[in-house]
Amino acid sequence: MTPRHASAHASFAYGGSAACKRGVLGVAIACALLGWIPNCRAAASASATAATADGSGPVEAEFDRSMLSGAGQNTTDLSRFERGNPVLPGTYRVDIYLNDLWVGRSDVRFAASKPDASATACISNTLLEQLGLPLDKLSGKQRAALANPDSCADFESLIPGASLTFDQSGLRLDASVPQAWLGRRPRGYVSPENWDAGVPAMLLNYNFNSYRSSNAGFAQTSAYLGLRAGVNLGLWHLREDSALNWQSGVAGQPSRRQWQNIDTYVRRDLPAWHAALTLGDAYTSGDLFDSVRLRGVSIATDDRMLPNSLRGYAPTVRGVAESNAKVSVRQNGVVIYETTVSPGPFVIDDLYPTGYGGDLQVTVTEANGRVNTFSVPFASVPQLLRPGVSRFNVALGQLRDTSMLHTPLLAETTVQHGFTNLLTGYAGLVGTSGYSAAQIGTALNTHYGAFAMDLTAAHTVIPGQSSLTGQSLRLSYSKILPETNTSLTVATYRYSTSGYLGLRDAMLARDYARGGLYPAGTDPLLLSQLNGGAPTNLPGVLTPAQRNLLLGSSGLDPITGQLDRQRSRFDLTLNQQLGTRGGALYASGSARDYWNRTGTDLQFQLGYNNRFHRLSYSISATRVRDLDQHYRNQYFISFSLPLGERAYAPNLTGNLNRDDSGRALEQLSVNGSAGVDNRYNYGATASHGDGAGTAASIYGGYRGSYAQLNASYGRGSGYSQASLGASGAIVAYPGGISFGQSIGDTVGIVIAPDAAGARVNNTVGLRVDHSGHALVPYLTPYNLNTVELDPKGMPLNVQLEATSAQVAPYAGSVVMLRFKTKAGRMLIVQVRMADGNAVPFGSEVVNAGGQVLGVVGQAGHILLRGVGDAGALTVRWKNDAGVARACSFAYRAAPATAAPGSSGYTTVNATCQMTTPTIATADRGQP
Repeated sequence: MTPRHASAHASFAYGGSAACKRGVLGVAIACALLGWIPNCRAAASASATAATADGSGPVEAEFDRSMLSGAGQNTTDLSRFERGNPVLPGTYRVDIYLNDLWVGRSDVRFAASKPDASATACISNTLLEQLGLPLDKLSGKQRAALANPDSCADFESLIPGASLTFDQSGLRLDASVPQAWLGRRPRGYVSPENWDAGVPAMLLNYNFNSYRSSNAGFAQTSAYLGLRAGVNLGLWHLREDSALNWQSGVAGQPSRRQWQNIDTYVRRDLPAWHAALTLGDAYTSGDLFDSVRLRGVSIATDDRMLPNSLRGYAPTVRGVAESNAKVSVRQNGVVIYETTVSPGPFVIDDLYPTGYGGDLQVTVTEANGRVNTFSVPFASVPQLLRPGVSRFNVALGQLRDTSMLHTPLLAETTVQHGFTNLLTGYAGLVGTSGYSAAQIGTALNTHYGAFAMDLTAAHTVIPGQSSLTGQSLRLSYSKILPETNTSLTVATYRYSTSGYLGLRDAMLARDYARGGLYPAGTDPLLLSQLNGGAPTNLPGVLTPAQRNLLLGSSGLDPITGQLDRQRSRFDLTLNQQLGTRGGALYASGSARDYWNRTGTDLQFQLGYNNRFHRLSYSISATRVRDLDQHYRNQYFISFSLPLGERAYAPNLTGNLNRDDSGRALEQLSVNGSAGVDNRYNYGATASHGDGAGTAASIYGGYRGSYAQLNASYGRGSGYSQASLGASGAIVAYPGGISFGQSIGDTVGIVIAPDAAGARVNNTVGLRVDHSGHALVPYLTPYNLNTVELDPKGMPLNVQLEATSAQVAPYAGSVVMLRFKTKAGRMLIVQVRMADGNAVPFGSEVVNAGGQVLGVVGQAGHILLRGVGDAGALTVRWKNDAGVARACSFAYRAAPATAAPGSSGYTTVNATCQMTTPTIATADRGQP
């Protein structure tokens, strides 16, 4: 047994009843015999916990050998199981945790104080710095000891009240440190020093879809291919999005094909600023002004670089503790945070954001049992930031909008800063040829809810027309009422003067005035004629008065008269929970009126949802505006019911849609998933609609390791359709090329030699391929990601030294996730001494280098993994007098077979010859 799996040896020094001790002993023996079973260690821990459940203190427990087969004879080498789970000296690459939070991965040296003692971690300056512990709190003598590379400082002696534990099975080192010793580090924090920039790589993401329809005797096929290509070199990431559209000819018309370059840009992270530099095509943030697409340069804050506990808004909790106290934070009756603080002032500034609020109730429980409580207001609107958190955006480039013919140069800068729990301020400027705007605003968090107010002033110059100047005032409000379970998520009111134009409206008006194609639904050819020939140089056919009459109303500007110049707008989102079984009501809507036309646009949705046993249902009403600019009311009823008790039973869903004209559409669908890893999905739908007749369709999909495939077919009254789609990705990197499912922005490459068939638990349908690689399509940037492998499905002669790997990648990077594996024969060897007796139970089995390969079970059976077809091994033990003994044996097995149905292991017999015990000189602790 290697040091990597040494934790399979069980050690127990627990008190308790004899029955509990026997239970613990039984688990210990099982672990010794079957140490390769992953759950054995957890079972041993559970039994140990049961042994101390009666509250008795720990005492030394010895194995009762009479309980073993043969009355415990020939079982002389069990002492190490009584003393503890030994860690062998050496250097281990471990994941380091501080108070259950991952801080990094590094090599840590382990040393033993005496030959038969378990090795412990040696503390160094590097390890303390990685833990973020202040070295200036150590004495001069302690710092000198840490500076000596040959010394092995003890963690508990350096920091009073601290502890260090090592989990060999997971190569995990856990440090527990009192809060007084900790630096200020928010939950979920991963130091930028531990962000992984990944490897040089080339990426290609593709999405293909083909659609064929037949209607009234005419058939047409269309196809779409979307591509996203990229190249990574260090922190520089090049990306390009493009698309190819193709349509077959119909009714004598030729086929059409169009290639589009959507955007191209280079991005580089700026960790010191929590921001990113973008060169090329990018969109402005949209936090203060309209979001527009620019081709140029921008530097903008990336909130993803903050830990989850600092994203969004949550107030800072401040208080004073009189002793070592427990602090609990509740919101709407639920405990969302709890910690222990030292005497004196304390600060909690890493609460996770919880929607749009609900006041916080803080309880401080002192050591003597006295309880203090106080309240902290918590309501939020999108503009609120945590105290001390800032956002900024600076952008300069050409405006690129497919609705506009011209590309003016535009500059924008915005800044937001959280000053206190109560106050956030923000401001911004945007300017281009003929347009400028400035905004200033503030957001407040109060006991009465969260408020935001900002004022924008804009000046617009339209060629050939008079200039416009106006202002727009916006008010936002949010509040949760726990007493009534009412959530007023966001209510916004905006009022604009008649001369105010937003950024995009102003750009559209200027573009049209300069000969662009006005995108308000008017035919482009007609508009080109109305413009006096521009841009197609056709002669004008209408007089200016006729143009005014067609494009506007009498007396209105032909340009700004066609813009929906908004005067006021009110938006509301409301949720009301009706008890624990009464379901929930929800409402959202907006009301708008305009300066240049009468009437009020009213759009809304009202709904109710609930469940009855396993049946979920929803009822709603919606007012919408169609493509003809007409409004109509629609009413929906839907339900969903699982068809069975299994976790992946198919679902039956139904929908009824009716509008105020009396037209109705009824749909009934069945959908579900099947297969290993639920990689197949399927569904069937039948529908009937007024004027559309009866229709039916089926679809199926497959999600595999290399791609995703889908297909559908449907028929209706006089028409039919069929489609076929495929999507996936190709990533080239040092060491190989991987094919996989469609990827996101940040991806990982699993490297697990010889582990073909192992399942990647993080992604449906993903398994390690024959080359030992797998493409993990999605990782969360700047956060700690854990990728796990399930060994089920991989060859029996291969074992994983670790089943999980962790990484905190930069956004857009391709990171390597390496899993150490060991490949070789799996043998069961029955070893007997020259006199025919079995080798002592519990003896160690080592190779020529002193590496522990396993232990001897009862009747001299040994399970060996990762060995060759032939070799020589040594068995070591101590007799009853404590004298070291050893014997050696040679083995030879028939060549391995991979025939179907083979068990994966071979049984051989061997005779062990007595030898002189020796101490291996190899570093037995090196994993």
